[in-house]
Amino acid sequence: MPKKTHRIARRTEALSRERIVAAAIDILDAGGEGALTVRALAGRLATGSGAIYWHVADKNELLAAAADEVIARVITAVAGSKEPQEAIRAIALGVFDAIDAHPWVGSQLFREPWRPATLEIIESVSGQLHALGGPRAAQFNSVTALLHYILGVAGQNAANARLVAPGTDRSAFLGSVAARWTALDPAKYPFVRQMAAQLRDHDDREQFLAGVDLILAGIAAVR
Repeated sequence: MPKKTHRIARRTEALSRERIVAAAIDILDAGGEGALTVRALAGRLATGSGAIYWHVADKNELLAAAADEVIARVITAVAGSKEPQEAIRAIALGVFDAIDAHPWVGSQLFREPWRPATLEIIESVSGQLHALGGPRAAQFNSVTALLHYILGVAGQNAANARLVAPGTDRSAFLGSVAARWTALDPAKYPFVRQMAAQLRDHDDREQFLAGVDLILAGIAAVR
Protein backbone atom coordinates (compact mmCIF):
# COMPACT_ATOMS: atom_id res chain seq x y z
CA MET A 1 0.00 0.00 0.00
CA PRO A 2 2.69 2.61 0.79
CA LYS A 3 4.20 2.12 -2.67
CA LYS A 4 0.84 2.64 -4.35
CA THR A 5 0.25 5.83 -2.38
CA HIS A 6 3.70 7.08 -3.37
CA ARG A 7 3.00 6.46 -7.08
CA ILE A 8 -0.27 8.37 -6.91
CA ALA A 9 1.43 11.32 -5.22
CA ARG A 10 4.09 11.47 -7.91
CA ARG A 11 1.49 11.28 -10.67
CA THR A 12 -0.58 14.13 -9.17
CA GLU A 13 2.48 16.31 -8.87
CA ALA A 14 3.45 15.64 -12.49
CA LEU A 15 -0.02 16.58 -13.78
CA SER A 16 0.42 20.33 -13.55
CA ARG A 17 -1.70 23.04 -15.14
CA GLU A 18 1.25 23.72 -17.46
CA ARG A 19 1.24 20.13 -18.74
CA ILE A 20 -2.52 20.25 -19.27
CA VAL A 21 -2.30 23.51 -21.23
CA ALA A 22 0.58 22.18 -23.35
CA ALA A 23 -1.41 19.06 -24.21
CA ALA A 24 -4.47 21.18 -25.01
CA ILE A 25 -2.39 23.25 -27.45
CA ASP A 26 -1.25 20.07 -29.22
CA ILE A 27 -4.84 18.85 -29.56
CA LEU A 28 -6.07 22.25 -30.79
CA ASP A 29 -3.29 22.46 -33.37
CA ALA A 30 -4.05 18.98 -34.66
CA GLY A 31 -7.84 19.12 -34.78
CA GLY A 32 -9.12 22.58 -33.90
CA GLU A 33 -11.55 23.55 -31.16
CA GLY A 34 -13.87 20.65 -31.90
CA ALA A 35 -11.15 18.14 -31.04
CA LEU A 36 -10.49 19.58 -27.60
CA THR A 37 -12.54 17.67 -25.04
CA VAL A 38 -11.74 16.67 -21.48
CA ARG A 39 -11.98 13.04 -22.59
CA ALA A 40 -9.40 13.58 -25.35
CA LEU A 41 -7.17 15.49 -22.97
CA ALA A 42 -7.42 12.81 -20.30
CA GLY A 43 -6.52 10.15 -22.87
CA ARG A 44 -3.46 12.09 -24.05
CA LEU A 45 -2.26 12.66 -20.49
CA ALA A 46 -3.14 9.13 -19.33
CA THR A 47 -5.18 10.43 -16.42
CA GLY A 48 -8.78 10.82 -15.33
CA SER A 49 -11.17 13.68 -15.98
CA GLY A 50 -11.29 14.51 -12.28
CA ALA A 51 -7.55 15.19 -12.21
CA ILE A 52 -7.93 17.66 -15.08
CA TYR A 53 -10.89 19.42 -13.47
CA TRP A 54 -8.72 19.92 -10.39
CA HIS A 55 -6.62 22.36 -12.48
CA VAL A 56 -9.14 23.85 -14.95
CA ALA A 57 -12.86 24.47 -14.64
CA ASP A 58 -13.99 23.63 -18.17
CA LYS A 59 -13.17 23.74 -21.89
CA ASN A 60 -13.58 27.51 -22.06
CA GLU A 61 -10.91 27.99 -19.42
CA LEU A 62 -8.67 25.56 -21.28
CA LEU A 63 -9.04 27.47 -24.54
CA ALA A 64 -8.33 30.78 -22.85
CA ALA A 65 -5.31 29.42 -20.99
CA ALA A 66 -3.93 27.88 -24.20
CA ALA A 67 -4.26 31.19 -26.09
CA ASP A 68 -2.66 33.05 -23.18
CA GLU A 69 0.30 30.66 -23.29
CA VAL A 70 0.83 31.01 -27.06
CA ILE A 71 0.82 34.81 -26.89
CA ALA A 72 3.00 34.86 -23.78
CA ARG A 73 5.63 32.90 -25.74
CA VAL A 74 5.52 35.54 -28.49
CA ILE A 75 5.96 38.45 -26.08
CA THR A 76 8.80 36.68 -24.30
CA ALA A 77 10.53 35.87 -27.59
CA VAL A 78 10.52 39.47 -28.87
CA ALA A 79 11.57 41.07 -25.58
CA GLY A 80 15.00 42.65 -25.89
CA SER A 81 16.95 45.73 -26.77
CA LYS A 82 15.32 46.55 -30.13
CA GLU A 83 14.50 50.12 -31.05
CA PRO A 84 10.82 50.91 -30.24
CA GLN A 85 9.56 50.90 -33.84
CA GLU A 86 11.41 47.69 -34.65
CA ALA A 87 10.11 46.14 -31.43
CA ILE A 88 6.52 46.95 -32.42
CA ARG A 89 7.09 45.34 -35.82
CA ALA A 90 8.54 42.27 -34.09
CA ILE A 91 5.57 42.00 -31.72
CA ALA A 92 3.11 42.40 -34.60
CA LEU A 93 4.85 39.81 -36.77
CA GLY A 94 5.21 37.44 -33.83
CA VAL A 95 1.45 37.57 -33.20
CA PHE A 96 0.76 37.19 -36.93
CA ASP A 97 2.96 34.08 -37.15
CA ALA A 98 1.52 32.64 -33.93
CA ILE A 99 -2.06 32.93 -35.17
CA ASP A 100 -1.01 31.54 -38.56
CA ALA A 101 0.48 28.51 -36.78
CA HIS A 102 -2.39 28.25 -34.26
CA PRO A 103 -5.53 29.50 -36.06
CA TRP A 104 -7.76 28.84 -33.03
CA VAL A 105 -5.89 31.55 -31.11
CA GLY A 106 -7.36 34.31 -33.27
CA SER A 107 -10.91 33.12 -32.61
CA GLN A 108 -10.22 32.92 -28.89
CA LEU A 109 -8.78 36.43 -28.70
CA PHE A 110 -11.86 37.87 -30.40
CA ARG A 111 -14.13 35.84 -28.13
CA GLU A 112 -12.54 37.05 -24.89
CA PRO A 113 -10.51 40.22 -25.63
CA TRP A 114 -10.13 41.00 -21.91
CA ARG A 115 -7.95 37.93 -21.31
CA PRO A 116 -4.22 38.20 -20.42
CA ALA A 117 -3.24 37.35 -24.02
CA THR A 118 -4.72 40.58 -25.37
CA LEU A 119 -3.55 42.58 -22.36
CA GLU A 120 0.01 41.34 -22.94
CA ILE A 121 -0.08 42.64 -26.51
CA ILE A 122 -1.52 45.99 -25.40
CA GLU A 123 1.06 46.41 -22.65
CA SER A 124 3.98 45.52 -24.91
CA VAL A 125 2.89 47.81 -27.75
CA SER A 126 2.02 50.63 -25.33
CA GLY A 127 5.45 50.48 -23.74
CA GLN A 128 7.16 50.83 -27.10
CA LEU A 129 4.87 53.68 -28.19
CA HIS A 130 5.62 55.46 -24.93
CA ALA A 131 9.33 55.11 -25.69
CA LEU A 132 8.73 56.75 -29.07
CA GLY A 133 7.28 59.80 -27.33
CA GLY A 134 4.30 61.88 -28.39
CA PRO A 135 1.16 63.17 -26.66
CA ARG A 136 -0.25 60.86 -24.00
CA ALA A 137 -3.79 61.64 -25.15
CA ALA A 138 -3.05 60.03 -28.53
CA GLN A 139 -1.78 56.76 -27.04
CA PHE A 140 -5.19 55.12 -26.64
CA ASN A 141 -6.09 55.59 -30.31
CA SER A 142 -2.60 54.59 -31.42
CA VAL A 143 -2.55 51.37 -29.40
CA THR A 144 -6.08 50.32 -30.32
CA ALA A 145 -5.45 51.03 -34.03
CA LEU A 146 -2.39 48.78 -33.96
CA LEU A 147 -4.15 46.12 -31.87
CA HIS A 148 -7.19 45.93 -34.15
CA TYR A 149 -5.02 45.81 -37.25
CA ILE A 150 -2.71 43.10 -35.88
CA LEU A 151 -5.49 40.83 -34.60
CA GLY A 152 -7.84 41.54 -37.51
CA VAL A 153 -5.36 40.85 -40.30
CA ALA A 154 -3.75 37.89 -38.51
CA GLY A 155 -7.15 36.36 -37.81
CA GLN A 156 -8.36 36.89 -41.38
CA ASN A 157 -5.16 35.41 -42.78
CA ALA A 158 -5.62 32.29 -40.65
CA ALA A 159 -9.28 32.06 -41.67
CA ASN A 160 -8.37 32.39 -45.36
CA ALA A 161 -5.95 29.49 -45.06
CA ARG A 162 -8.75 27.28 -43.76
CA LEU A 163 -11.06 28.15 -46.66
CA VAL A 164 -9.06 26.08 -49.14
CA ALA A 165 -8.36 22.36 -49.11
CA PRO A 166 -5.15 21.21 -47.38
CA GLY A 167 -2.26 20.99 -49.83
CA THR A 168 -3.67 23.66 -52.17
CA ASP A 169 -0.92 25.41 -54.11
CA ARG A 170 -1.01 29.04 -52.96
CA SER A 171 0.39 30.52 -56.18
CA ALA A 172 -2.04 28.59 -58.34
CA PHE A 173 -4.99 29.55 -56.15
CA LEU A 174 -4.10 33.25 -56.09
CA GLY A 175 -3.41 33.10 -59.82
CA SER A 176 -6.95 31.86 -60.44
CA VAL A 177 -8.40 34.66 -58.29
CA ALA A 178 -6.21 37.23 -60.06
CA ALA A 179 -7.41 35.93 -63.42
CA ARG A 180 -11.03 36.45 -62.36
CA TRP A 181 -10.22 39.98 -61.20
CA THR A 182 -8.50 40.77 -64.48
CA ALA A 183 -11.61 39.65 -66.38
CA LEU A 184 -13.87 42.10 -64.52
CA ASP A 185 -15.50 45.07 -66.24
CA PRO A 186 -12.73 47.73 -66.45
CA ALA A 187 -15.25 50.56 -66.20
CA LYS A 188 -16.71 49.24 -62.94
CA TYR A 189 -13.58 47.74 -61.31
CA PRO A 190 -10.55 49.67 -62.61
CA PHE A 191 -8.56 49.49 -59.38
CA VAL A 192 -9.41 45.88 -58.59
CA ARG A 193 -8.09 44.91 -62.01
CA GLN A 194 -4.87 46.86 -61.36
CA MET A 195 -4.39 45.00 -58.08
CA ALA A 196 -4.70 41.60 -59.75
CA ALA A 197 -1.01 41.28 -60.62
CA GLN A 198 0.06 42.18 -57.07
CA LEU A 199 -2.43 39.73 -55.59
CA ARG A 200 -0.90 36.88 -57.55
CA ASP A 201 2.64 37.40 -56.27
CA HIS A 202 2.28 39.16 -52.92
CA ASP A 203 3.80 37.89 -49.68
CA ASP A 204 1.32 37.86 -46.76
CA ARG A 205 3.89 38.68 -44.10
CA GLU A 206 5.42 41.54 -46.11
CA GLN A 207 1.99 42.99 -46.83
CA PHE A 208 1.09 42.71 -43.15
CA LEU A 209 4.25 44.55 -42.08
CA ALA A 210 3.61 47.24 -44.70
CA GLY A 211 0.29 47.93 -42.98
CA VAL A 212 2.00 48.13 -39.58
CA ASP A 213 4.48 50.63 -41.04
CA LEU A 214 1.64 52.74 -42.44
CA ILE A 215 0.04 52.94 -39.00
CA LEU A 216 3.38 53.77 -37.39
CA ALA A 217 3.91 56.51 -39.95
CA GLY A 218 0.54 57.98 -39.02
CA ILE A 219 1.43 57.82 -35.31
CA ALA A 220 4.73 59.57 -36.08
CA ALA A 221 2.82 62.32 -37.89
CA VAL A 222 0.70 62.87 -34.77
CA ARG A 223 3.88 63.15 -32.69
